[in-house]
Amino acid sequence: MNFRKAALPALALAVGLSGAAGLNTLSASQAFAQASTAPAPADQQMKHHERHAFTPGRHLEGRIAYLRAELKITDAQAPAFDKVAQAMRENSQALAGAMQKMRGNRDQPRSAVEGLEARAEFEKLRVQSSERFLAAFKPLYDSLSPDQRKSADELLASHHHRHRA
Repeated sequence: MNFRKAALPALALAVGLSGAAGLNTLSASQAFAQASTAPAPADQQMKHHERHAFTPGRHLEGRIAYLRAELKITDAQAPAFDKVAQAMRENSQALAGAMQKMRGNRDQPRSAVEGLEARAEFEKLRVQSSERFLAAFKPLYDSLSPDQRKSADELLASHHHRHRA
């Protein structure tokens, strides 16, 4: 249900009470502002956060299947592609572990130094992930046909900024 539509009866009641009985001194605009800005209950906020929280492994198998289909991997190329898929899974697990560690400490305030250290650790993880993916991808790329290489170049160039290897 639209929250503003739900707030309209409250607004009408507030306006009616202020005009008819003089019991409420809120103007119509103040009543609408209060009704439309009421905070969501904590459990609703938490459910929203859980649904929209970043999860590294989310849709990973779908991304692997998409890459396999777009590159038109042959049976002969399957073992090399399986190494690429395994590298993607390992990268996802490493990132998930780092995220879990970070989330476990979020109740404690961080100093500037601790924040910079965490950033440096994530950068190291990113480099390790890129190196792992590259090591697995090179042999596959060498086995691709010219058309498959063109597809790989387009796919990886368009997603390079996302660091989703």
